Order: sequence, then structure tokens, then C-alpha cells
Amino acid sequence: MKIAFATEDLRRVDAHFGWARNIMVYDLTPDGHSLLETFTFGGLLEEDGNEDKVGPKIEAIKDCAIVYVADIGGPAAARVVANKIHPVKAKEKEFIPDILEKIRQVMKGTPPPWLRKAMMKGQERTVDFESEAPHG
Repeated sequence: MKIAFATEDLRRVDAHFGWARNIMVYDLTPDGHSLLETFTFGGLLEEDGNEDKVGPKIEAIKDCAIVYVADIGGPAAARVVANKIHPVKAKEKEFIPDILEKIRQVMKGTPPPWLRKAMMKGQERTVDFESEAPHG
């Protein structure tokens, strides 16, 4: 499962989604995690109402299941969710490796429904119509 993190210092979730200069993308499995890519964004990111800043970020994380942010505006959150990415507000400047480890531990147990859904992103849903068909 791919997870994105909005970060300024490349160590903690310390950035508002729209204003983030960096988004780090990790691959997380029950066995561990690895950094896949760090996207860096420039320009006038703090300018409110500049929705052009959100599009490139969503494009960068479109194959992620979850994005951790310090904060996210309503319109940006709606666009993230529309792309089947689950936005999560992190606790105060939480360290990225700590978050990854917590999620990994939950993945090994019984994940909550939202995380189970996120874990399935990108996988085809298969329905066994044979076993669900009424017999008669």
C-alpha cells in the first residue's frame, strides 16, 4: 500500500496539504516500508484560493491509498477523496517512521474498515458469483 506524507522537513508530517513543499511517498507492507519517491513543489504555495497548487499534488499521489497532512482545506480534501485517497490529519508534527510503524502493526492485526478499504486500493475486486448465486 502506498502512503503519502505532506512535509516541510522531510522527517515529520508538518505541512498543510496545499502549502506542502514536499510530499514523500512510501510503500508499506506488513513486513516493513520503503521510500519510493519525494515530490518537491515550488511557487506561491501559501496563496489561498490558488487551487492550481492542489492539482499537481493530487497527480503525484494518485496511486496512494492514504495521505497524511498537518491540515487540509475542504475543497482540497474533497478532491483527494474523489481520487480515492483517504486524507488523515496527523498529530502535532508526528514523525513519519512512527506513523508507518503504527500502521504496519495495525495491518498485522484487525485493521479498521477505512484502513481495510485503503489497503485494497489498486487491487481488483473479485466477486465469486458461483458461491453467491441462489441454488434452485
